Order: sequence, then C-alpha cells, then structure tokens
Amino acid sequence: MKPYETAVKNPVGTALIFIGVVLIGIMFYRQLPIDLYPKIDINIVSVMTSYSGAGAEDVEANVTRPLEDVLNSTEKLKEITSQSKDGMSMIMLEFEFGTDMDEVMNDVRDKVDMIAGFLPDGTEDPMILKFSSDMIPVVVLSATAQESAGALYKILDEQVANPLNRIPGIGTVSVSGAPEREVQVNVAPQKLEAYNLSLEQIAQVIATENVNVPAGNFDIGSQTYMLRLEGQFKNSRELNDIIVGNSQGKPIYLRDVATVSDTLESRVQENYTNGVRSASIVVQKQSGANTVSIANAVREQLPELEKTLPPDIKLVTVMDSSEYVKVSINSLLETILLALLIVGIIVLFFLGRWRATIIIMVTIPISLIGSFIYLYLTGNTINIISLSALSITIGMVVDDAIVVLENITSHIERGSRPRQAAVYGTEEVS
Repeated sequence: MKPYETAVKNPVGTALIFIGVVLIGIMFYRQLPIDLYPKIDINIVSVMTSYSGAGAEDVEANVTRPLEDVLNSTEKLKEITSQSKDGMSMIMLEFEFGTDMDEVMNDVRDKVDMIAGFLPDGTEDPMILKFSSDMIPVVVLSATAQESAGALYKILDEQVANPLNRIPGIGTVSVSGAPEREVQVNVAPQKLEAYNLSLEQIAQVIATENVNVPAGNFDIGSQTYMLRLEGQFKNSRELNDIIVGNSQGKPIYLRDVATVSDTLESRVQENYTNGVRSASIVVQKQSGANTVSIANAVREQLPELEKTLPPDIKLVTVMDSSEYVKVSINSLLETILLALLIVGIIVLFFLGRWRATIIIMVTIPISLIGSFIYLYLTGNTINIISLSALSITIGMVVDDAIVVLENITSHIERGSRPRQAAVYGTEEVS
C-alpha cells in the first residue's frame, strides 16, 4: 500500500502524525542556534609573528623563512604565501578541500612551537588563527572618553570586557584602539658614549631590576611563611634611581644617561567614531552559540556596565549582527503571511471550495515547521541562507499542493468519492 493510500484510509492517524510533526518542529525550533551565516570552515590558517623594531628584510630572513621551512612539511598543504613588513611577519597556509582543520591546527601549532625557541630575541610568540564564520563579531561596541582617555584600555578591559566574558556562549571579548600605558626610557647617545655604556646594557639592567625574587621560607610554630624580595617598580620615578654602571668608582644612575616618561603608547592606527577618537570592543561567540541570544544578553548588560564607568566614558553599539538575522526572520514571516493570503484568495476564487483553501493554507506552515526538524537533526542553524532557502521552498510547496488539490477536485466533479478522488488525484500527479 502506497503512503498516500495509507494516509487517506487512516485520517485520524495521519492527523496525529502531522500534529506530532508540528509539535516536534516547534520544540526543535526553540533549540536551534540562530546565526548570521552557516558554519563555514575556510581551509586557511594564518601564522602572525610580531618582531618589534625590526625592518622588513630582517623579519623576512630571521622570522618568516625559518617558519616557512618548518610549515612547508604540513600534510595536505596546497599553497603557502608570506608577507614580511616592518615588525610583522604573516604566513598564510591554504589546505586541500575537505581537510580536517582541527588536526591541521594541532600540526601547525606543534611545528611552530618547535621553531619558536630559535627565533630572535624580542620576537613575540607566533599567533595562529583558523578562519571560519565563527570569527564574525556578534557585537562591536565603541567607547569614547575625555578625561579618562589615558586609562581607557585598562578600564574597558576590567569593567567591560571581563563581565561580558562571563555571559554564556561568548568566546572572546577583545579591546582594541585604546592606547595603553607605556613607560618610555629616552636615552641620550652622547651620554652613553661618554660613560662607555650600550643600549643592551641599559635594557638588561632594567629587566633584571624589575622582578620579584623568591627568598625562601621560614617556620614559626606550625606555620610556614614564604619570603619574597619585591623588586618590581611601583611607579616610573623609581627607574631614575637604578644603577646602570660606574665611572671612576662612582655609580651611574639611569637619570644620568636617560629621561623616563610615563605616557601612552604611540599607535600607527587609531579608531574614530563620529569624528571622535575611540576604542573598540569586539564580542565573538563560541562555535554553535546563539547569535541573537548573545546580542540580547550584551544589550541587557550594557546599562549596568555603564553605571560602573567614569561619567566621561560613553559606550555605543556600532554593529549588531543579530539585527540582520531578525530582519531575515521577519522577512520570512512576511513571505509566509503574504503567500497564505494570496494563495488563499486564488484557490478560493478558482476552485470555489473553502475546504481546499484551508488545506493549502495549512500545508505551508506545516512544511516549514517540519523543516526545522531536519535542520536540528543535521546540526544546522537558522541563518540567512537557510531562511532564504525556506522562502524559496514556499513557492514549490504551494505549486505541488495546488496541482494535487486541483486534480483531486476534478475527480470529485466527475463523481468520485472524496477518498477515492484523493487517492486517484495524488497517484496521477506523483
């Protein structure tokens, strides 16, 4: 017995099946992650290494080439390209389609760790990035300040980024564009030469002095106490009293050969919002997290966070990717309602049967709700691509339903009973 014959002969069971599909579809819809785009893993890995103060040629010879030599042996590597700039090395690794990028990341990380110890002093640890749709920011905030500009980075990091990081589903919250505090030691070359000192000596002395040293422990009764010699500087003025050498039996202090200034770092790139210098706070989600829920949680927490900030710091939402998803969902709902209205009028006008009209109008939402079951079971998300596909399928569902229903109606008009007409009409079309 064919499926449509079984459905016609058991109307109660068929109705229960469709009711079950609707209930399960609604339940799965509530559990489906909502995102801007479907999860897409791009087969590209980037290795970025910072080498401050080095020219492009030095970066190429001492950082980029050693890394390239090691990474060239990575399995399933399709192409490797590199770019060396002043103070920065960037290597792009493209892999064959279908490669397991998690395994690739582990392989690349192992190779980079193997060569990292041989890179020049002053080179920061290489940063390895895997490109995917999860890297798209969920929310981007902009912060402007007047009096608090000097401490803006620290304030945003501690009072905005850290609380937002505690929201379930958030992967990373990064602060950029805000100048950080920087203690600059400006050395006079003539004085260095006069005292027979070098920049390397000055840097080594400062690094050696600016540490806390463990000094053992001692016992008092049943209690053991740890000893520590605090050597880290409390403020920039203490740097002036460091002894960096001696001349004719007299100590040479840092203030004798350099000036110390507590200032803000100089930046090559600066952020501006509406013509005002600002900092950016980028919120990214974890893989599979709900974009709309995270964006809503961030918006709900912003008023509380603003209360903890100095009065001159203002937060503005620059980008909210959940708005695009909401627009797509609203567009789908409008499409469904418009389709129901137009199809209902056309079917009622041409077929002249209100029952046929109801059947067509019920077909559309049941089909769409049933599709949520498929999305859930296959691990997909509700995104602008899947919503666009559902909008297109509405027309296909309506076309098929109208053709079948019109054929059934023609059999009824010829004198067939409704159940027989349903079987004959469906069989002829299928």
